[in-house]
Amino acid sequence: MITKRIIPCLDVKNGRVVKGTNFEGLRDVDDPVALARRYSDCGADELVFYDITASAEGRKLFSDVLRNVASEVFIPLTVGGGINELADFERVLSSGADKVSVNSGAIRNPGLIREAAQRYGSQCVVLSADVKRVDGVFTVFARGGRDNTGMEALEWIRRGAENGAGEIVLNSIDTDGVRGGFDIEMLRAVNEVVSVPVIASGGAGKAEDFVALFKELPDLSAALAASIFHYGEVDIKELKKLLRSNGIEARL
Repeated sequence: MITKRIIPCLDVKNGRVVKGTNFEGLRDVDDPVALARRYSDCGADELVFYDITASAEGRKLFSDVLRNVASEVFIPLTVGGGINELADFERVLSSGADKVSVNSGAIRNPGLIREAAQRYGSQCVVLSADVKRVDGVFTVFARGGRDNTGMEALEWIRRGAENGAGEIVLNSIDTDGVRGGFDIEMLRAVNEVVSVPVIASGGAGKAEDFVALFKELPDLSAALAASIFHYGEVDIKELKKLLRSNGIEARL
């Protein structure tokens, strides 16, 4: 059985970690450097850093904050926000990232995924998809969930994997911050159309939600969460013990 990865996520705005519900109502949480240090020490398998307003504000990712975070992290670090061209991949990787997450930039330029995979390798390219149901259809949103692209999500994600994305992060806008559990229906649909690892994001409210996720979708690679880790409601080491007690492989 493949070892399941547990991944905290830092949503960063103006140099601070924030969290909202359904991508709205953002509130201040903590300093990203302090949180990164804590997660690196407490058993997280990887860490994700999103500069969540870079695309919406039409600017580059805050490299100084990223460098400070990277200096505290000794686990793989995935970074996204304002990634629009190959030069952005280079800048983020040189600032300490191990993998680069692309979302709105790939929507504007679908060739970016293929170009980045050819230059840096598929293992370095992560397609992050913000998806919401619109009239019952899984639909891709851009610019931090602000813009409805009108694109059907499953086809978009399938093409992204074919073009060289080595991982998919599926962010369910419908379940984001709701704490009612992961979006099993959406995740199952995505997992069926790609052969690369899929990371679940959006909806975790308690440790048992991770157990339910991996029981329902045993082929899923990893689960990502934010507020329940930030506020200390779920301890990552204890979560992994719970997973293992339920027959789900996790690295302790």
